[in-house]
Amino acid sequence: MMTRATGILRELVGFQSVVGMPNGGIVEWIADHLRSFGVTAHILPGPEGDRANLFATIGPADRPGYILSGHMDVVPAREAGWDGDPFLLRIEGDRLYGRGTTDMKGFLAAVLAAVPSFLARPLSSPIHLALSYDEEAGCRGVPHLIARLPDLCAPPLGAIIGEPSGMRAILAHKGKAAARVTLTGRSGHSSRPDLGLNAIHAMTEVQQAAVTAAIDLAQGPFETEFEPPYSSLSIGTIGGGQAVNIIPELCSLELETRAISSVDPEALLAPVREAAEALASKGFGVDWQVLSAYPALSLAPSSPLAGLLKDLTGIEPLAAVSYGTEAGLYQRAGVEAIICGPGDIARAHKPNEFILASELAACQSLIEALGRHCRRDA
Repeated sequence: MMTRATGILRELVGFQSVVGMPNGGIVEWIADHLRSFGVTAHILPGPEGDRANLFATIGPADRPGYILSGHMDVVPAREAGWDGDPFLLRIEGDRLYGRGTTDMKGFLAAVLAAVPSFLARPLSSPIHLALSYDEEAGCRGVPHLIARLPDLCAPPLGAIIGEPSGMRAILAHKGKAAARVTLTGRSGHSSRPDLGLNAIHAMTEVQQAAVTAAIDLAQGPFETEFEPPYSSLSIGTIGGGQAVNIIPELCSLELETRAISSVDPEALLAPVREAAEALASKGFGVDWQVLSAYPALSLAPSSPLAGLLKDLTGIEPLAAVSYGTEAGLYQRAGVEAIICGPGDIARAHKPNEFILASELAACQSLIEALGRHCRRDA
């Protein structure tokens, strides 16, 4: 049976809202859907010009309320192994297959399906819908949305970020910073290495600095709720060179850090950046670019928001996860944040990504319970 949430999910999956690409189609569809219920949707273009966030309020915007936060973008679906079109919802029993079903259009569908219940009776505390772009590129869109919050609503009581968590609230996650370093040397014939500057050879010094930093981080400090319980650093890609008999002029390396909540993730990149910039004295051009950065989340178990989610889910919140979300950015802006959403993160970014219809229904039930909490007679 096609539920309201499943029908909405079918529409959302149909938009190829791949990270880094224009997202006008999905933004306009959601805005039109909300307008059909008389809800004003604010479309907030980002600086890129072809992507936008969306914000909507149900209830009195001048009173403190709760944000339901999710991202509209998905990772590409070019990997082999899909049994059907990734952007066409496929239903097999309780499983709903398609790119983004778990990460995280399922949550968006549950939120949108709950809108009529919010409108059935007046809310005394508002519920805000905050939908972002380019989360999959390191949470690039949501900072622009967060910056607009003072103009859009009263200071919120909290934000629920609906990343897949099995409908169990999560109190903390690690922060992240990613960077790319590019070295420019001097090309030439490999028979005369003395006349060139080999960018790949030089990059080994940067690599060694990264490996040393990673080993040092494993010595602590520690926060035992995380796995692993320390900050980490790793190299993800490296590339350069044209042919074995040409001195490589260019070499590029990308790396990331994952930081426990007491550590600034960008600061962990400093030893690697210093090693790269030291190569300028040897004649190399050095370009350092931060690709993305977001802070860790750390919500106290005793916080009102944690207590509310425990009451709504009936489950004790989980202390921490090691992956990252937009929640840390809300917290840094002064808005308490927590993670709770349908699905399993282990299904995300894989062929035949799916969410269970029962998970979708459970999420909608939780969101509607939040609505009842926000009513005058709650």
